[in-house]
Amino acid sequence: MLEVRLQKRFPQAQDSSAFELNTQFSVDAGTTVLFGPSGSGKSLTLDLIAGFSKPDSGRILLNDRLLVDVGTGVFLPPQQRSCGYLFQRHALFPHMSLRENLAFAATSLPKLERHRKVNQLLEAFQLTDIAGRKPSELSGGQRQRCSIARALVVAPSILLLDEPSVGLDTPLRHDLYDILGRIRNEFAVPTLLVTHDLEEAFILADQMLVLLEGRIVQAGTPREILSQPATAGVANLLGLFNLLPAEIKFLDPGNNRSRLRWNDVELEGPYYPARLLGDRVTVCVRRDEIAVTPKMGKPEKGALVLTLEAASETARTALLHFNGGLIVELPLEEYAENRHHNEWTLNFPTSTLRIL
Repeated sequence: MLEVRLQKRFPQAQDSSAFELNTQFSVDAGTTVLFGPSGSGKSLTLDLIAGFSKPDSGRILLNDRLLVDVGTGVFLPPQQRSCGYLFQRHALFPHMSLRENLAFAATSLPKLERHRKVNQLLEAFQLTDIAGRKPSELSGGQRQRCSIARALVVAPSILLLDEPSVGLDTPLRHDLYDILGRIRNEFAVPTLLVTHDLEEAFILADQMLVLLEGRIVQAGTPREILSQPATAGVANLLGLFNLLPAEIKFLDPGNNRSRLRWNDVELEGPYYPARLLGDRVTVCVRRDEIAVTPKMGKPEKGALVLTLEAASETARTALLHFNGGLIVELPLEEYAENRHHNEWTLNFPTSTLRIL
């Protein structure tokens, strides 16, 4: 298990604002994804764990072995930390072949053990037939596989991956995901992976840590975080939610009901414990949880009729933009059949109205 408690400060300077990383978390078996936007401190966190940067305060424990303790002056160099690190740019030695790159990373092993381990990983990552090539003679996916094999050659206690899919096309991304799944199942190495790609986090993560402005603001499984974002910042980062400023107008705990006024419209919601009439809240509702159909005749009670302001399409879905910044997502085929409609009927399922 990896246990981390770190602080690192960068004071304000010319052309750069102040930044402070202040984070505490643990990583156990499986894959933990450190998820956040650019500039939130994700790569800095990996560098501090690996020993490429020194924290201002805090400590790091890996399998009960102290790697860093600022208070007592403990700071193990990177080569003594048993951390396999995969850099964004692979960082393979350009003058060495694949086999030589792996062998160099395994110099701490006895010669026969080193030779056996290098051969095992070349075979495991389907690199045996190209082991004599230099990095410049390889595809991006081959370089990626070699980098992962090199990180594993000394049997690290944890694998640190800094946005490993950057620069890979879709087929290579999925090859990488298969490899990381094999590492989890076959090598049993705990993994801490940095990404700002939500789909990647859902594919890979057993646990997810959301990092915003240098702090862990939510932890849980990807499904838990998607079901209930802890803050408006998390919901904005996920990019799948509407955040609607509203006022609580009615509360009925006995029937698990409430009414919320948003943009001169009343929405039916569940009962919200620890809330009072008149409280101003932010309603958080996922774009794909709002039921939307073209307006046909008189709408049902409680339905909302809005005029479509704009629509945008992705490969699989359409995003419908309405007044008040409301966005609704629906399957592309369904929108394509009804794109000529200007007025749409919206229904907010009661259980989907979370408040922040």
